Amino acid sequence: MASHKSPAHPFSIRRPVWLASALALSLAVAGVGGVQISQAAIIDPSGVPNKFASNTCADKTFRAMTVPQRVGQLFMGSVSPSAPDSKRIDLMRQYHVGSVFLAGRSKAGTTATKTLVDGLQAKADSAAGHRVGLLVSTDQEGGQVQVLSGPGFSTIPSALTQGTWTTSKLRSEAAVWAKELKAAGVNLNLAPVADVVPESLGRANAPIGRYDREFGHTAATVAPHSDAFLAGSAESGVLATLKHFPGLGYVRGNTDTTAGVVDTVTTSNSANLTVFGSGIKAGAPFVMISSATYSKIDPNNRAAFSSTVIQGLLRKDLGFKGVVISDDLGNAVAVKSVSPGDRAVKFLSAGGDVVLTVEPNLIPAMTNAVRSRMTQSAGFRAQVDASVHRILNAKQKAGLLSCG
Repeated sequence: MASHKSPAHPFSIRRPVWLASALALSLAVAGVGGVQISQAAIIDPSGVPNKFASNTCADKTFRAMTVPQRVGQLFMGSVSPSAPDSKRIDLMRQYHVGSVFLAGRSKAGTTATKTLVDGLQAKADSAAGHRVGLLVSTDQEGGQVQVLSGPGFSTIPSALTQGTWTTSKLRSEAAVWAKELKAAGVNLNLAPVADVVPESLGRANAPIGRYDREFGHTAATVAPHSDAFLAGSAESGVLATLKHFPGLGYVRGNTDTTAGVVDTVTTSNSANLTVFGSGIKAGAPFVMISSATYSKIDPNNRAAFSSTVIQGLLRKDLGFKGVVISDDLGNAVAVKSVSPGDRAVKFLSAGGDVVLTVEPNLIPAMTNAVRSRMTQSAGFRAQVDASVHRILNAKQKAGLLSCG
């Protein structure tokens, strides 16, 4: 783990609270507080004592899973809701892929989407009788980025428009949009966009500003609206995702279509990070990591491959304890120069949890690389175990685990 020093960081005052929480968590896992657990008595499939030795549904499921099942939980592959490819779906099932991304565009409405999702969920894994349901996600931001539409779905305005509303109105509307997703079987939204695009850059910012995906042009506008979107989603039982950490508002190139995208402005103390800090404090369950490089934070690595960004800035400095998901590591031009297997290993090594690839055919190479690395490094195996546990905790909150 790379160390990350951030003097006078705006969130440093909260660290004692996080340290206390971490201590409480470690004591709970160790059995302090009433339930004594013999850790050495619980062995995982590789024959190594399992440190996740408490008795939540997530813990029981984790212990029941095989190594291939655990590795599969680290991946999210795409399915087209308008034209699902049965071969890709079967491939993902073969590799125990634990999450699905509905990608593209569909005007089929909530009922048809629910039928598709129910079919996917029917093929979800189980481990020793414990059902492990799928996280089913999509991009339902609004404006030009709304994957699902048709009967039962609202026409959602752009985030730039949403940012002109009162936060109470946005929270109420976001709850309605999330309820529609829930009716369609979608339990994870890859939104809201927490990026701050300065007005001086505006639509010259290819990934966000060009499509009016930002709530506004200052952190003071974006943070409360991003928090309101999160709150509305939570109210309707849909997990939400802050993206794209540490922010895509100050770049010009789009990492989906452009190599070598570099942010030369953002530092570990930048005001735009307060949006993510606010969302994390509000309980955001997921954070998506950008694939751009941030020259003033870690000039040598894309953010998705940077332990300085993920383990240092996001987890240590901002105190994020939830699930870290990548931006697309499948077709995105930003990562094309890195082999698929290395993309997955680098992201997980840096502290990531869920590898998102819109190209499911890369999953065999990615999972094989991860399993190979697990045989070589006890530290990497421990990171994988921690990631799977975070994912299962999120699934438990979403009602996707059954422990009977």
